[in-house]
Amino acid sequence: MRSVPADPTTRERILDAAVLRFARDGFGASVRSIATDAGVSPALVIHHFGSKDELHAECDEAVLAEIRKAKNESIDELASGQSILHRFASADENAPLLAYVLRSLQDGGPVGRSFIEQMIEDAVGYTKHGIEAGLIKPSRDEAARARYLVLSALGTLMLEITLNPPEDPSDISGMVRGFLATTYLPMIELYTEGFFTTRRMLDEYLLYVPDPPQDTATEPASE
Repeated sequence: MRSVPADPTTRERILDAAVLRFARDGFGASVRSIATDAGVSPALVIHHFGSKDELHAECDEAVLAEIRKAKNESIDELASGQSILHRFASADENAPLLAYVLRSLQDGGPVGRSFIEQMIEDAVGYTKHGIEAGLIKPSRDEAARARYLVLSALGTLMLEITLNPPEDPSDISGMVRGFLATTYLPMIELYTEGFFTTRRMLDEYLLYVPDPPQDTATEPASE
């Protein structure tokens, strides 16, 4: 869940309740249900945020900020030699964030696309942080790599939930635990040890990119 003060303000309480409700039920969740979760009236929700769309936009910003914070903290911990096992153990706490991202992916449309594009842009930023910390290898195209990693992770999440839906769709923590149980090991292994034993494919591709072969059928006839 988002990091909120021990004694949150009414506005913070509404925002936190909205993130969790959107994560559970999608963005069709009503203002009334969010107000009930936050222990306030629907009118007070509108008073603080103006409309449900504006509340949704602020939830997007809050979730993205929390993801950036968690990524950068993990990088700093790894770079300094600290254990990050507590991150695995606290996965339940971050389950609503992952579910919120999934809902944004499922929702699509301009708002959903904008959210995912911002996730990719943020990934470029914290990947740069990892490179500067000596934890991540630089790429020939940082933006392209960040896009691939984000979309790969989200695609895996979407397919896993689609192919193996939880018995209780409202059990966000259970859904995330199931996903991470099958994903963590191969993901960390690939990131750490790679996949190929040779760089031949990369070398051949790099030779191909600047001077792609022409289709012989389109080449002019020789004299």
